[in-house]
Amino acid sequence: MDPTISPDERRTAFGRIPSRVAVERDAAGVWHVRGFAAARALLRGDSTRQAGFKAELVERVPGRGKVPILFLEGRPHHEQRRLTAPFFTPRAVDTRYRPLMARLADRVIGDFRRQRRAELSAMGMEMAVGVAAEVVGLTDSRRPGLDRRINAFFAGGLEQGGWLRRIRQALVAQFRLLRFYWIDVRPSMAARRARPREDVISHLLAQGYRGTEVLTECITYGAAGMVTTREFITVCAWHLIDDAALRAQYLAADEPARHALLEELLRLEPVVGTLFRRTTCPVTLGGAKIPEGAMVAVDVRAVNADPAVSGERPLAKQPGRCPAQRAGAPVLSFGDGAHRCPGSFLAIQETDIFLTRLLAVPGLRFEREPRVGWNDLVTGYELREAWLACE
Repeated sequence: MDPTISPDERRTAFGRIPSRVAVERDAAGVWHVRGFAAARALLRGDSTRQAGFKAELVERVPGRGKVPILFLEGRPHHEQRRLTAPFFTPRAVDTRYRPLMARLADRVIGDFRRQRRAELSAMGMEMAVGVAAEVVGLTDSRRPGLDRRINAFFAGGLEQGGWLRRIRQALVAQFRLLRFYWIDVRPSMAARRARPREDVISHLLAQGYRGTEVLTECITYGAAGMVTTREFITVCAWHLIDDAALRAQYLAADEPARHALLEELLRLEPVVGTLFRRTTCPVTLGGAKIPEGAMVAVDVRAVNADPAVSGERPLAKQPGRCPAQRAGAPVLSFGDGAHRCPGSFLAIQETDIFLTRLLAVPGLRFEREPRVGWNDLVTGYELREAWLACE
């Protein structure tokens, strides 16, 4: 095996070794980008538009109103990012949300210690939902269960099976949408109309967003801030609980070093596996000429394992690794360019606050290690049935 590839310490890659072909077209006409230089040039350029997270379906919705920020491009996107940036700066996260994160982590892990048994991904979801709900403004629900209602949106596809099953799935999806709107979004909007706060819903209402438009943004932030962070918490816990030396190194480190270690684990195990774009004009990448209107799939796993950016042994955990070309420790795990995830620091900090408390629990061990599945919407892994026990 190629010495730049071995050993493979990933838990979620289904045994697949990344291809070293930087750019190539498959039989279906999709262009796959696996080299770091080509991927960054594409994502930082202005010759593509968003094509992931069901972007084509959103474009075909009649009378959809304001386009969600995830699918905006150009100047409108830059303006919305500028307006929402204050919610996600490291200073805002550290001063505004750190006490909340600490309270949530203490509560979730306190429940685990009392019961002596808990499912890790459910704990991670409770933590992620609690933090993201505060940032977004989903804090005035009519009844408990926001985490279950958010999770229901990502529990299965809508294109599987025959026509009868697809109709049933569509009706179930509509019911879940309306339930989320009436129980969670609408009362939170009403509270903020009466008393605006420093959160995303208040910002949207000030911009004249209607109820359905606020609903769409809440679902978008639900995917980004809740579902993906749950997987990040779970995969980092998996590595740290199983690897005693790495766990000791993590617990002995200061906060910047712990954050760097978590970013290295995310580089190795990116939650979102593929970033899709559609070209708006001809593009040349790595010597390949990609025509206008082509679908381009940036393979985040392969890019993060490109020896040109991550150095030797890119499939091994190596805290302190210094990716070349100023890529940043997670490389493309948070994306790049205009659509780079704005909540990256939020995700790192809440994961660190949760894990430092979890790993301090006496006798912490897995009764059952995570079952690895796949989520088509985020093109990434799902870790479930990860049962923890403690003394």
